[in-house]
Amino acid sequence: MTTSEMLGKVLSDLGRIGEVEACAIATRDGLLMEANMSTRGDPETFVAMSATMLGAAETATSELEKGIPKRVIVEADDGKLICMGAGPKALVVAMTAPEVGLGLVLVELAKAAEKVEKLLS
Repeated sequence: MTTSEMLGKVLSDLGRIGEVEACAIATRDGLLMEANMSTRGDPETFVAMSATMLGAAETATSELEKGIPKRVIVEADDGKLICMGAGPKALVVAMTAPEVGLGLVLVELAKAAEKVEKLLS
C-alpha cells in the first residue's frame, strides 16, 4: 500500500464519523496531500487557509510564550472547522455539522493526526 493510499484510509476512517462532513491532510505550508470532501468546495483552498490559520495561531501563542496550540477550532453558523497539527510535516483538517458535540470528533482527529505523523516520519 502506498503512502497516498494509507493517508486516504486515515481520511476514510475519519469520514465514517457521522459528524465529519469534510476532512483533509495537508503539508504544514498548505499543500493538499489527500481530501475526503462530501460537501462542495475546493479542497486546495480548504487546506491552504486552514494551514494559514494554524500557522498564525502557532505564531501568536509562541510570541506570548504559551507554547504550540494543539488545535484551532472555528465555529460558524453552518459548521465547525477543526485544524490539528500532525507532526512537523503535516496537519489534519475536519469540517463538522454546526450542532455536533466535539468530544468524539477531537478524539478521532487526534488519532488520525498521530497516524499521519507516523506515516510521514
